[in-house]
Amino acid sequence: MARKADKNLVIVESPAKAKTIGKYLGPDYEVKACMGHLRDLPKSTIGVDVDNDFEPDYRPIKGKEDIIRDLKHAANASATVYLATDPDREGEAISWHLQHLLELDEKKARRVTFNEITRKVVTDSIAKPRDIDQDLVDAQQARRLLDRIVGYQISPLMWKKIRRGLSAGRVQSVAARMVDDRDREIEEFQPKEYWTLDALLKNEAGSAFTVRYHGKNGKKYEPASREEVETLEQELRQMPFTVGSVKRADKQRSPAPPFTTSTMQQEASRKLNMTPRRTMAIAQQLYEGVDITGEGTVGLITYMRTDSLRISAEAQRDARSFIDGRYGPSYRPGTYRQYKAKAGAQDAHEAIRPSNVRLTPEQVKDDLTGEQYRLYRLIWSRFLASQMANAVYDSVNVEVKAGKHDFRASASTLKFAGYTAVYEESRDEEKEEKELPLPELREGEAVALQGFEPGQHFTQPPAHYTEATLIRALEEQGIGRPSTYAPTVSTILDRGYVKKEGKYLCITNLGRAVTGWMEKYFSDIADTKFTAHMEQMLDSVEEGKTPWKDVLRGFYGDFTDHLEKAGESEYVKIPATVSDEICPVCGRNLVEKDGKFGPFLACPGFPECSFTMPLVIQVPGRCPKCGGRLMKRTGVSKKSGKQYTYYCCEFTNNRGGNATCDFMTWDVPVKDDCPACGKTMFKRAGRGYKRPFCINPECSKFLPEDKRGYYKKPDETAENEEKKPAKRTTAKKTAAKKTSTKKTTTRKTKKEEA
Repeated sequence: MARKADKNLVIVESPAKAKTIGKYLGPDYEVKACMGHLRDLPKSTIGVDVDNDFEPDYRPIKGKEDIIRDLKHAANASATVYLATDPDREGEAISWHLQHLLELDEKKARRVTFNEITRKVVTDSIAKPRDIDQDLVDAQQARRLLDRIVGYQISPLMWKKIRRGLSAGRVQSVAARMVDDRDREIEEFQPKEYWTLDALLKNEAGSAFTVRYHGKNGKKYEPASREEVETLEQELRQMPFTVGSVKRADKQRSPAPPFTTSTMQQEASRKLNMTPRRTMAIAQQLYEGVDITGEGTVGLITYMRTDSLRISAEAQRDARSFIDGRYGPSYRPGTYRQYKAKAGAQDAHEAIRPSNVRLTPEQVKDDLTGEQYRLYRLIWSRFLASQMANAVYDSVNVEVKAGKHDFRASASTLKFAGYTAVYEESRDEEKEEKELPLPELREGEAVALQGFEPGQHFTQPPAHYTEATLIRALEEQGIGRPSTYAPTVSTILDRGYVKKEGKYLCITNLGRAVTGWMEKYFSDIADTKFTAHMEQMLDSVEEGKTPWKDVLRGFYGDFTDHLEKAGESEYVKIPATVSDEICPVCGRNLVEKDGKFGPFLACPGFPECSFTMPLVIQVPGRCPKCGGRLMKRTGVSKKSGKQYTYYCCEFTNNRGGNATCDFMTWDVPVKDDCPACGKTMFKRAGRGYKRPFCINPECSKFLPEDKRGYYKKPDETAENEEKKPAKRTTAKKTAAKKTSTKKTTTRKTKKEEA
């Protein structure tokens, strides 16, 4: 029998990572997964002794006894235990807890981290282990205990004063307040009128083009009313128009840097319609490893929780070589591209990039799920573009004179694609107006006025936050860290403080009540500057400059006073949201309520009137039968008690009476119209189904229901025919079942005894 102590144990967090790393390390290493934290603060109590200098009460997590027992047995039989959890604060803390839980001395417990899970990086890291970084652990402990103190001492007060089931937190409370502040800004916004004036001109060659009024005597002027525009038009009609100047130049655009955690979440939200939580889950899968044909199990991307823009020299060399081979030397810059991280970034890891740039998205597509492929393609394209040459545009700026007035126009055409051959960054804002092409013009050339196009406009309020823009705002203000962005957004949605209307985040009445209460009694926790300062303090702990308990001591002094005042506060009544729907029984406006299956509409006259109905939400498209608005409705099955969603016309009355249209479908309406018949198109319900189809039977592009991919019940007649012969052999089958059960029971008993 081989000496077990000659073998080494490697502990990672997930089975997928264990499988990948196990293939790289070979038979001398046993790789096991701890499945995340095995020791933590108890759920039932606060777990922090605030009277004993914030001493934490760490305990093994219930339900993980088998994992702990298995790891202890493996650790005792191993020469060295490599703690290979994720390379961040949380991962460092998990390793520290493992060391204590498995009772490992410092010589036996060695810490290793993998920025990417490839054979070279894994073997290099195992060859250069280190001690556990106590400063990283202390920073995680300080954050964990701060959040526990805030959550476990404020939340019970919120249950008494507002509603049960609510929670508060340093970052989530600030995020909810930011959404509330933005919504208030939009509500209080007063639009201002302004006008634009376009002149339609023709040059001497007869080519038409458009220029926009800029101002008079070199100063910009914007008409504020129709009267001002009409006066301006009358004055200009009497004047000759000539080309004042024509300026041509090559304008260069640089690529966006490679992804950090926040920019990846933002871009995945904009381009792939993925929530931050889903983005991180898919990125984790790509990082831990996927089975690739011809390559084995490969970690496709580097570690995905990072705020760094740094790229290793080896990765840059590989990218430049790949660019040379696929696009040619003109598509790579003369020098290596370096990107500077924002001030305050931890810069602990590289930016997010493919671990092997030569594994193109097309090569691995068949081995990935749809979501994995789309996210990998996004990461791969962004990284490769970040190492490519600038895009070059031929830019033309024209100034047209009419007396002392001047008009301007510009246009640009792509001259050299550069990085845009691979990737272009999307934007949160609405797309700017397209630049119209300009004909060949020369300075001093007379141009003929064909007419004017005045345009009335109003200033717009700031847009509601989306998940992407909220994450960007959190990052810009220094609130939270890469690992907290996705859970923070998910929490404020799950708690009902914020709701999604389309892609936008809007504060709810509950969220506004909670935010107002927090601002009144816990103004520091709900303050963006305080929360950002606390993140800086945690960074200081990580750098070894501040003892972690000093952070807790400094926070807790004022916090107890706030708790006392909040405990004396009055009950907060949350106003109901009034809808446009009218109660058919008593005529009142229905209000939104929260129930077991989510929000619904109810009559405010309860208990005199107990009418309720599903919450109705307008969706894109038009009814294919009558052209009315389409509505999303929910119902509850009487048989199973489960909630279901369907789509119907606004004139379909599901409560009986006054129905003028009977359209109803399970398919989801989309904003696109059928190119053949012009009616609204639909798509199959469910995640991942994006291909729209036409449901108009009279249309040439009509897709019958049986071809839309839904599950079809087997034919009952065929089922009955198959069941008939079974009656003759019932006795034999029953006997066989009994024998089989006995054998199974015997095997289990022997296995348990062994």
